[in-house]
Amino acid sequence: MRVSRFYLDAALAEGDRLLEDNLAHYVGRVLRLTPGAPVQIFNGSGQEWPGEVLAVSKREVKVRLSAAIDGMPESALRVHLGQAMSRGERMDWAIQKAVELGVSEITPLFTERCEVKLQGERADKRQAHWQQIAVSACEQCGRSVVPLIHPPVALSSWLGALTSDLKLVLHHRTEQNLQSLARPEQLALLIGPEGGLSADEITLAENSGFQAARFGPRVLRTETAPVVALSMAQYLWGDLQ
Repeated sequence: MRVSRFYLDAALAEGDRLLEDNLAHYVGRVLRLTPGAPVQIFNGSGQEWPGEVLAVSKREVKVRLSAAIDGMPESALRVHLGQAMSRGERMDWAIQKAVELGVSEITPLFTERCEVKLQGERADKRQAHWQQIAVSACEQCGRSVVPLIHPPVALSSWLGALTSDLKLVLHHRTEQNLQSLARPEQLALLIGPEGGLSADEITLAENSGFQAARFGPRVLRTETAPVVALSMAQYLWGDLQ
């Protein structure tokens, strides 16, 4: 039987628990789970709480949680993705797939050719939206730790704040491939926008300790590039086999 997994931003413990608001609506009205249905709740701590539905009403769902168990181990490769922002579903898709592929944190970036302009309340709403996409991706793929989606920043600010032992700016105007690089523990990946990073931005990244690398002869879309790069990085240095 398939066990539905749900994220709850709260301290969890063995015993009875009420699910309320949007989560209760989703469990009871969208999935239509009934008493006796198995569930598994996680809060991002790395542990999971198996349980079962006890009762369902219009506004709340009561579940009984068992003792905590260890969740899915995280990849030994910690990846901080700097993703130039793109419009609408492209950015959503890039974040969703990056989470499924084990990214540790994501920072949306403003770049020269970025067409997305976010400020103030609108930026806060987009960040919250992207964080929820990360939560949903974890519920689907089995991760017990939710990657952090940072507030959008300018590329120059992000470049100056990193401590990763390997930093890569990915573009096709170089001959160095990922296989030629030594295995890192912490990796920073920089992905440009639809129009690509400018020559000045690539130089700025290289002057900040980034190495240019490519993963093939084709030019990939901004939402495809992180999927390919993360897949290769996790295969070479992480937990994809």
